[in-house]
Amino acid sequence: MKQYKVYCLDLDGTMYRGKEPIQEAVDFVARCQMQGAETYFITNNAAYTRAEQQQKLANFGVQTDVEHIMNSPMALAKFCKQHYPDARVLMIGEEGLEEALVAEGISMTTSNPDVVMMGLDRQITYSKLSEACLAIRNGAHFLGTNVDQRFPTERGLVPGNGSFLKLMEAATGVEPFVVGKPEPHMLQFIQQQGSYEKNQMVLIGDNYDTDILAGIRYGIDTAYVATGVTPVQELLKKEVQPTYILSTLANWNY
Repeated sequence: MKQYKVYCLDLDGTMYRGKEPIQEAVDFVARCQMQGAETYFITNNAAYTRAEQQQKLANFGVQTDVEHIMNSPMALAKFCKQHYPDARVLMIGEEGLEEALVAEGISMTTSNPDVVMMGLDRQITYSKLSEACLAIRNGAHFLGTNVDQRFPTERGLVPGNGSFLKLMEAATGVEPFVVGKPEPHMLQFIQQQGSYEKNQMVLIGDNYDTDILAGIRYGIDTAYVATGVTPVQELLKKEVQPTYILSTLANWNY
């Protein structure tokens, strides 16, 4: 297997499942860092701040700085600021998305928004969904952090943000604009930040429809690990296969 300068690793289902680390991935990151490679953590999870994600990794023995964590809230807030600079945003989400909006100086509101922005909200209510639905029907732009329909936890797969986006799309007839994987925005951000070449980068993930497709669309190598969302049987039916297929990152051949 090729040696890379930059390893971009998904978090949920690749580095850990809920509160349980995937030890083979933890050991893999330690080996990469020991050899002088750059390790980035690229996640669609919009619930947590980057500092919280950094601390969670540290609890599992993975050391990284906040600037090496790229998440969908940060990408979406930057997109909103660029395309709707004076917009008032109705946000459905948690602290991770709120932090990103505050960092970009975006104004939040609960009435008459210009933009409805949705990330994973584990305290979602019918009232929140109704307000967002009415705003979109009244002409607000509809943006989403990510399309992950399933979310891996230590207990199994539970609904992800993509499931709620599908619900809202059915309710409004409006398809959301999404920046998270499989869109390549976060990979582009990493490449620009470090001035890397695409042939120096590899994306590692467990979900074909988000992680692997993001790498394929961006034109970099990809490595699938069978530790999370996509079963191997399902993966092998895909038209475009990842560069590498691994049961765990313990099988990475240096």
